[in-house]
Amino acid sequence: MRFFFVLLFLNAFILQAQELSGQQLLDKAIQHHDPDGNWQTFQDYFQVTMTTPRNSDRVSNIEINLPAQRFALVANRDSITTSYVVEKGEVTVLKINEKKPISQLETTIKDEERAVFMKDYYTYLYGLPMKLEDPGTIITDKVERKTFNGKEYLVLEVMYDENVGSDVWYFYFDPTTYKMEIYQFFKRDQKGDIDRTSGEYILLSKNHEVNNINMPKVRNWYYNKDDKFLGTDVITN
Repeated sequence: MRFFFVLLFLNAFILQAQELSGQQLLDKAIQHHDPDGNWQTFQDYFQVTMTTPRNSDRVSNIEINLPAQRFALVANRDSITTSYVVEKGEVTVLKINEKKPISQLETTIKDEERAVFMKDYYTYLYGLPMKLEDPGTIITDKVERKTFNGKEYLVLEVMYDENVGSDVWYFYFDPTTYKMEIYQFFKRDQKGDIDRTSGEYILLSKNHEVNNINMPKVRNWYYNKDDKFLGTDVITN
């Protein structure tokens, strides 16, 4: 009898994956994470502490103001504090050595490029899954069913237009709540095929509510090729 119910559950799960299109799964996931549709007008602050092996922690105070087209990040690691501001396309970078607070460190074009990278990085990862509605995002219609760390998930495959990016992403959602619990990306090789030894996967846990948006509080990063642990990001305010 127990086997019968397990089989019934699995059949229902498979049917659910088959019935949902990729866009329908994304819609349900967005409803879970952003029930009031607040992401498009998001303007708030949060702090992220990154811990990596053999390095001191990096504490980042982040401001995202989408209506004002403003992103600001003040990061501190060891004695160096770096401020990045990107506002309506204008970039400002300031670096200070806290041991010599009177002196300002020289910045370069690479620092300005990093400011834009950090804006895209934090806005994308903390704006998921809502950011999957951005132009240039290609949502695969078929929803797959996969097991990861012993748990069954509904999995969405996402690709991007060439002018946006070449990585292939997979988003793992709880089949009942549609909460995003894992995302994973792979690079492409020179032939354009997916390189399964590349990229990383990120395990998401706990919940942090900002502007009534449910963000993952903890993100643990690993290499795809060998499951090597890379680091942890935690929202710490």
